[in-house]
Amino acid sequence: MRYFLLSFLMMMALQGLTQIKAITETGDEVLLNMDGTWVYLVAPEESEITINDKKFKKPEDAGFLVKSKITNCAVWINPKEWTFNKGGSNEDAEYYFEKKDRDLYAMLIPERSQIPLETMKMVAFENAKSAAPDIRIEKEEYRFVNDLKILMLQMSGTIQGIRFTYYSYYYSDESGTNQLITYTSENLFKTYKSEMEDFLNGFVIQ
Repeated sequence: MRYFLLSFLMMMALQGLTQIKAITETGDEVLLNMDGTWVYLVAPEESEITINDKKFKKPEDAGFLVKSKITNCAVWINPKEWTFNKGGSNEDAEYYFEKKDRDLYAMLIPERSQIPLETMKMVAFENAKSAAPDIRIEKEEYRFVNDLKILMLQMSGTIQGIRFTYYSYYYSDESGTNQLITYTSENLFKTYKSEMEDFLNGFVIQ
């Protein structure tokens, strides 16, 4: 399982080779898989995003700051629990993170263009759909994380037959837009959810 999780970004590129888009008689867009199965390709329903009243703070044991060189964001991590490196198979990600002894991963994707937080949901959804065409938003809300208004999205989808869950924070200001994404296989999400949230809560602006 670890091999598949570590190489999931490579699977994204292969996804298009094994699936075909089609239109049904009723005009619905679907994705046909080579094994004969199919899924609808639909955008998430437009709905008002609620605000979580809880105040989220970085964990006390997160004492090492990983700073972006693209925007003014940074992530506090516990280096005894997380490793990180630059680069990787996704050229948009500035840093990749891996939880030691866990099938749990994260990446920081900063860009200089500012995107209104109100439209970030659709942007994030479309980006995720390019990797997992059956992606679904399971939960969405605004949170105040280290005094910043953040969009939180929990999404699940399939890549090459493997179900993944993404638990992510999105933030944008005049310095640019930041995506801090954690992910694991869907069956492990409940086990790792608190660790994913602790990692995400290390997000700050410098």
